[in-house]
Amino acid sequence: MTFVIALPCVDVKDKACIDECPLDCIYEGERMVYINPDECIDCGACEPICPVEAILFEDDTPEEWKHFTAVNAEFFADLGAPGGSAKLGPIGKDHPVVAALPPQGAG
Repeated sequence: MTFVIALPCVDVKDKACIDECPLDCIYEGERMVYINPDECIDCGACEPICPVEAILFEDDTPEEWKHFTAVNAEFFADLGAPGGSAKLGPIGKDHPVVAALPPQGAG
């Protein structure tokens, strides 16, 4: 199990979670941030810091956002586990599901 970043992050991308993560396993896409499930140790440090409550434990993710578990994992399909987001910086793309979403409010 891991933590998942879901729909409330899209077009908000507060990024406080990136600073809070002790393993640097939260990566910045174009419209949201993603948790690398292969690097996350389930410490939960990121969850309470999220101002829009977009970070959820995988088992606690509401049904309408369950697909974000796959979205987070599939985002890393071609990246693998690079060993920290600071090494890569912002990644100039999003998962196709996120990229296809309409704008999610003032971001």
